Amino acid sequence: MIITLLTETYWPEVNGVAMTLHRLMTGLSNLGHRIQLVCPNHSDRDISNLPDNVFVRVVRGLPIPGYSEAKFGLPAQKILRKMWLAQRPDIIYVATEGPLGWSAIKEANAQNIPVISGFHTNFHTYSRHYKLGMFEKIVKNYLVGLHNKTLSTLVPTEGQKSLVENMGIKNSSILGRGVDATLFSPKKRSHALRDQWSVNGNDPVLIYVGRIAAEKNIALAIETYYKLRQLNANLKFVLVGDGPLRSVLKKSHPELIFAGMRTGEDLATHYASGDIFVFPSLTETFGNVVLEAMASGLGVVAYDYAAARLHIAPNENGMLVKIGDSEEFVSKMKIYLENELLLKKIRLNASRYAQLKDWSIIIKQFENILEMYAGSKSTAWELAG
Repeated sequence: MIITLLTETYWPEVNGVAMTLHRLMTGLSNLGHRIQLVCPNHSDRDISNLPDNVFVRVVRGLPIPGYSEAKFGLPAQKILRKMWLAQRPDIIYVATEGPLGWSAIKEANAQNIPVISGFHTNFHTYSRHYKLGMFEKIVKNYLVGLHNKTLSTLVPTEGQKSLVENMGIKNSSILGRGVDATLFSPKKRSHALRDQWSVNGNDPVLIYVGRIAAEKNIALAIETYYKLRQLNANLKFVLVGDGPLRSVLKKSHPELIFAGMRTGEDLATHYASGDIFVFPSLTETFGNVVLEAMASGLGVVAYDYAAARLHIAPNENGMLVKIGDSEEFVSKMKIYLENELLLKKIRLNASRYAQLKDWSIIIKQFENILEMYAGSKSTAWELAG
């Protein structure tokens, strides 16, 4: 097949959507499909060593306000029209919902090319964390309108499927996520790195990986750390990632360790050198970091939804917390500190479980979905009519 993958964020940008699309693109390419990858320009993106069956079309983009490390793509309907008239794809997958994604869906339907979409980010809930709650309904209506102009919307879990259906998005399907358990592994643990963090012997290290921003509920993570220090004054808290709150928090909490953005083997080493993964976010559509932390052999504490609900068996390979219950979040973290044997068991089980969640299975599922819709005789416009 000739497959167009269109996204407003892609490697080397560091976020769940970019990572997922890179995995899917690489996997489809390895299966022999011809890929048209459409994404905004990025100064660090190297397309010189891509396989011969991957064509990259770079379009214009602008930095996202409050998220300057990523861009949203500008409308590119004329560019896409010319590209698809020259080489018509069998199927188009629009991964992001910005102006670029909207223009792609419009042109795909104009040319009667099957198009499906992905719901990767709960943008409508982000507005609450940036004092823009009045826009939540507007964003929600925009997302519903966009996704309902595609044949199907892919979501990562049953819970997310129910959520988008309640929003009014029709014809959703589930495509899960995988993890590279060769990269993320307890074997990557580094005593030298723990020495840099001034860890005393086997004292536990809390670790957070992700965007350092309000929508990730960072305040609860920090509050939890201070409460846990009452049990162990030598406890360390390492935050890996970047975001709008990093510089402010670094100044106001000098005892925290801000490791900055990490990727590849460096990221894997940081994961594995911690002990307990702190993940208080309430805005995830999935949360790839949960599986990465489990593969790295960490004791995860996360709210009971998205990836955590799908993959964590409570008290066996992680800890689940009732959604929104901050007191329970702290108490579950305390259990780890007070029960060393339980933490050891959970860390071992988490790593073993993640070994079974390889990306190759997800890529094959994605290929099957694309093949099914590539044979569709109808466009979303016709289905809506």
